[in-house]
Amino acid sequence: MRRFRFSQQEIVFVVFVALFAIFSVFLKGFFTAGNMLTLLQNVAVLGILGLAMAIVVLGRGIDISLIAALAVPPGLVLQMVQNGHSLPYSLCVALALTIGFGLFNGWLIAYAEVPSLFATLATGLLLAGLGQSLLFQLDVVQWSDGMKGFERLGQGSVLGVPTPILMFALACAVVAFLLRRTRWGAYIYAIGDNPFAARVTGIPTRPIIVLQYVLAALIGCFAGLVMAASVNSMPTRIFNSTLIYDVILVVVLGGIGLSGGRGGVANVIVGTLLIGTMLNGMTIMDLSYSAQNLVKGVVLLAAVLADSFVNPRNEETAQQGDI
Repeated sequence: MRRFRFSQQEIVFVVFVALFAIFSVFLKGFFTAGNMLTLLQNVAVLGILGLAMAIVVLGRGIDISLIAALAVPPGLVLQMVQNGHSLPYSLCVALALTIGFGLFNGWLIAYAEVPSLFATLATGLLLAGLGQSLLFQLDVVQWSDGMKGFERLGQGSVLGVPTPILMFALACAVVAFLLRRTRWGAYIYAIGDNPFAARVTGIPTRPIIVLQYVLAALIGCFAGLVMAASVNSMPTRIFNSTLIYDVILVVVLGGIGLSGGRGGVANVIVGTLLIGTMLNGMTIMDLSYSAQNLVKGVVLLAAVLADSFVNPRNEETAQQGDI
């Protein structure tokens, strides 16, 4: 009977293949070169954000501030270049802002012991408000001549493969190496599995938690740069969108347990393919924004319920450090 037992990751992949085939046959305009390019670009940004969220969720946390990290530092780069600063200098300032933001998140959660949900919700609002009130002159920061050449990050191609997909693949490779081949990755899994046991064995749990949120912020910023290069602008009010729920959908539906310590990059890839295809199909069908949110809400609820059965919380996992 064990031959007929499938993991959540395998089930989601089968659902993705079936959904893609159905949309290709019955949905006019889905399986076209232009739409496939749009789908790949959107999937790339969503997938990169999913990797950032996965690092945090594996360590039994959550990062609601990811979209602020996506929008504000890359938007600052565009704004500073527009104001006459050089691109390298602007990138360094944005990098410093991103690292500082991740350190602040990590300190609140690891040392001040504020639950990650509330800490990142507050810091996300803080960073978004800082950008909209002090850093940006308009809600949509436009491209400028000083950014010339940087658009290849989001609009170029190598051997016919769009650059955003290559950036997603690169991010997958780096995160997979971090999680599976480094001591830091092993520590993240250990903390997610049982934070008390990890602390007893001598793992520096607090610094590793800080590291998780710094990495998440950096990956979120990278996703924002790819997105800005793809559309030649940065719509800073994207923070007010439901994109963060799409990212959570990718992680949970892909099979990364909310109880921590289970899953990896392959789960993010599978979840990204399914959610990206579903969102693209609903857009082509011209479903209203409210209807799309309804569908996503139902799917997210089903994914969370499935996660509670696949990764049940027992006496050991129901400890301090949960989301």
